[in-house]
Amino acid sequence: MHPNDPKLRSFIEVDPSSDFPIQNLPYGVFFTPEQPDLRVGVAIGDFVLDLAALEAAGLIRFDNANGVFAKPSLNAFMALGPKVWTRTRARISELLRHDHPELRDNMPLRRSALIPQNFAQFHMPIAVQGFTDFYSSKEHATNVGIMFRGKDNALMPNWLSIPIGYNGRASTVVVSGTPIRRPRGQLKPPTADAPVFGPCRRLDFELEMGVVIGQASAMGEMLTEQQAEEMIFGFTLLNDWSARDIQAWEYVPLGPFQAKAFGTSISPWIVTREALEPFRVKGPAQDPVPLSYLQQKGANNYDLQLAVDLKTETLQKPAGITRTNFKYMYWSSVQQLVHHASSGCAMNVGDLLGSGTISGPDKSERGSMLELSWGGAEPLDLGNGVQRSFLDDGDSLTMRGWCQGNGYRVGFGEVEGTILPSV
Repeated sequence: MHPNDPKLRSFIEVDPSSDFPIQNLPYGVFFTPEQPDLRVGVAIGDFVLDLAALEAAGLIRFDNANGVFAKPSLNAFMALGPKVWTRTRARISELLRHDHPELRDNMPLRRSALIPQNFAQFHMPIAVQGFTDFYSSKEHATNVGIMFRGKDNALMPNWLSIPIGYNGRASTVVVSGTPIRRPRGQLKPPTADAPVFGPCRRLDFELEMGVVIGQASAMGEMLTEQQAEEMIFGFTLLNDWSARDIQAWEYVPLGPFQAKAFGTSISPWIVTREALEPFRVKGPAQDPVPLSYLQQKGANNYDLQLAVDLKTETLQKPAGITRTNFKYMYWSSVQQLVHHASSGCAMNVGDLLGSGTISGPDKSERGSMLELSWGGAEPLDLGNGVQRSFLDDGDSLTMRGWCQGNGYRVGFGEVEGTILPSV
């Protein structure tokens, strides 16, 4: 049976509302207090399956490679290429099937290799080699453009012709649960004659998906649509934290710098491109038609639902502040990668591409506080008299994402970050 078959069942009981059925099998890196060595696992229901233990027991084998999963990141596995990714996912699916005895009936191995997720601690799933962030939601770009330039000049002239992006900082990409320190920087309030240095006052989130590159391309080489697709290992939730007041002062003429460099959070799970295959959809119609190297034959967007909750120190429970969908993105992940390499830029195993803020057509589908509060003019009412225009110290923001199948869902878990005061 194909690993995406909705009829598949695992011998591990999985609730239909779980993010991690047998049809998903996302990869992550974890350790436990009893076994502190970092290693690779997959999520199945409420458990993490220790793939290093399965490899050591001979249930998973690689040609000319050993200890692939006994590593502190997925990079060594990703470097083996798409054929190995497919074969390995099929083997893990087989081992977890309800009617397959190898792991099911090996009780000593089951006890050691299946670890409750709440006993595990999760690490960065990849060693990020480079981080590029895009600006690919037409709704988001339009909203921001209206706020800063007016309705008649919302989109810059190049936006409909080229996937806009900038090179960010790989050094400050962190895993979910890592606190985020409020950044400091140069600020110039509208009424001030000169800039000052101090803590950001307009701290924001950006709801994004991260694209994990699993194969390299050579410097000077262009990519086809098919080559770019095959280079994508998978996707992860991504929060591109943003200091809006620092950004407003520094971004002319070269774009974001310190306003984005202080922190980017990703979820601990990488959902493979193959697991998302049943949820492919066509993206929005592109007008004007892109130049030939950016034209797509395939449906390269995904029907992927996204939700954001905000918890404050005074709220008893989190407040839902937005819900949107990845399918709205104007420029697809494949187009972003094709364009990134089009100048001859070499791509590396472990590169991370941020989709850009994901916003939909309705106000409730906006993917940042900047849009939700319309630049602070319309504060969000979170209940119990609590309002927010931007994020306060102590606020905790959680993003979730999932694709809904027939009786199951392929989910991403969550990415959470709590704001610490500036120092």
